[in-house]
Amino acid sequence: ALYADLPDTPLRPSPADQSLARKLFTEAVPLTLIESAVLLGTLRRLSRDPNLPPLTKIRSLAYFLPVIEELKLQPLPAGYLDHLRLKFRRLSA
Repeated sequence: ALYADLPDTPLRPSPADQSLARKLFTEAVPLTLIESAVLLGTLRRLSRDPNLPPLTKIRSLAYFLPVIEELKLQPLPAGYLDHLRLKFRRLSA
């Protein structure tokens, strides 16, 4: 639901997105890590310099895989997910 509610993502996850979500679940990737990666990736897009050319729409959940890997290597500080949630609500309002 989080992915589908993001700006610039498809309204419904594709079969490939669903397959990737199952793979992440099977690999026991924590949901909080996925949420953190999705929010961080989206906030980076939303905070981008408006003078730069616009980015294309996000076509797949796979877009966030590099951020998931980044956060596996360098986890966010405790409580930072709450900060990301708040910032996302403010920017998307």
